[in-house]
Amino acid sequence: MARWEPNARGRLEQAAMDLFTEHGFEQVTVAEIAARAGLTERTFYRHFSDKREVLFPDASPLYQGLTDALAAAPDTATPIEAVAAVLDTTAAFFTDRHRFSRRRQAVIAANAELREREAVKLASLADALASGLRERGVAEPAASLAAEAGIAVFKVAHLQWVADDDPGDLGALMRTALGELRTTLSP
Repeated sequence: MARWEPNARGRLEQAAMDLFTEHGFEQVTVAEIAARAGLTERTFYRHFSDKREVLFPDASPLYQGLTDALAAAPDTATPIEAVAAVLDTTAAFFTDRHRFSRRRQAVIAANAELREREAVKLASLADALASGLRERGVAEPAASLAAEAGIAVFKVAHLQWVADDDPGDLGALMRTALGELRTTLSP
C-alpha cells in the first residue's frame, strides 16, 4: 500500500465519498475506505475517529471564521446586519467546495442518524453565533433570534446551492434568502 504518498486525508475523503455514494453510508466500512484510498485502516484512524468524521470533520475553521466575521462587523451593525456579515464570510468558506458539499448533502439526506448529526452541528453554530452577539451587547432574546434566523438562512441557501447543477454564488443565495426572511417578517 502507498502509505507514504501525500494527501492521505484528501484521498480518504475522496474514497469515502465515492463509496458512500455508490453503496450508501451504512454499508461502507473503514477497511473499504482505506483500501479504496490505497492506505491502511491505521492511517484512516490517524485522520478520522470514525467514518462519520469524514462528513463532519473538525468544524474549527468554520467556527473561527464565524467568530472572526462577527468580531469584524461594525459596532453600529444591528444584530441581523452582523449576522449578514457573518453569512457573507461563511460563503467564502465554501468556495470551490460545491461538488464535495453536494455529494456530502446527498449522503446525509439518505441517513437519519447523519441528518440528526447535521442538525446538532447547525445548532452548535447557532449557539456560537448567539454567544458572539451577546458579547457584542445584544440582549436576549434578540441574540438567539438573530442567530437562529442566520442559521436558517444559511441552511435554506446551502440546500439551494447544492441542488443546483450550475451553482451560483452561495453568498448571493444567502443574501436573497435573508431578504426573503425580512420580507416575510415585514408587516
